[in-house]
Amino acid sequence: MFASFIDKIGEAVVPGDVFTLDLPPPESNIKPEKLICGPGLRRDGENVSVCKCGILRHKPPNVFWIDSQQKRYVPVKGETVIGIVTNKSGDIFKVDVGGSEAASLSYLAFEGATKRNRPNVQVGDLVFGQFLIANKDMEPELVCIDSCGRANGMGVFGEGGLLFTVSLGLVRRLLSPQSDLVKEFSSLFPCELVVGMNGRVWVKAHSTQHTLILANLLQSAEHMTSKQRQQLFKRVADGTF
Repeated sequence: MFASFIDKIGEAVVPGDVFTLDLPPPESNIKPEKLICGPGLRRDGENVSVCKCGILRHKPPNVFWIDSQQKRYVPVKGETVIGIVTNKSGDIFKVDVGGSEAASLSYLAFEGATKRNRPNVQVGDLVFGQFLIANKDMEPELVCIDSCGRANGMGVFGEGGLLFTVSLGLVRRLLSPQSDLVKEFSSLFPCELVVGMNGRVWVKAHSTQHTLILANLLQSAEHMTSKQRQQLFKRVADGTF
């Protein structure tokens, strides 16, 4: 029943779990027809089925998804990602975003770009962009501008830093507005941190040694409890790591 669906928020679910949407008001203030199913959930008429192992999450008022530790990324419209320019074909750049196929990026999809004023993008560059088109029937398309034509932090970046890959679950923790992990992480050494929804993280500290330490800490902290993480970070801050 839909009631058990609500009760499962924050708990583990597995593929094959099916929930019906027949719970009427006033028992629930969520209208079944307004329910939005995110990654890991599939809507089939009046039923919602689970197609991925993980933790059921809820964003008020009516968005549900499965939080899993997968590393394979599936492009989603509107998500910001870190890509690697792999090829240039005419006026289009091909960008590896970690999905099943490369995304396209037009040279006009940068702030201030025109036919005469082309952006300086080279094969091998890192770009931070947003998906304009992302569905199973079309090639994904990236842009490095927002709806107002501004870069808003997007574009070519990455000089002198380190790029590495983490699970999508850790990415969501890092991007959480109240992430304790980011606060503890940034308090160790001054650094620049860029996180893409495709599981790629770029970090740059004042020295190569600090950059490598931060990257290793971030990957190690994924499976630690809050207490274990705080103890590890304290050892690093005290120089006993």
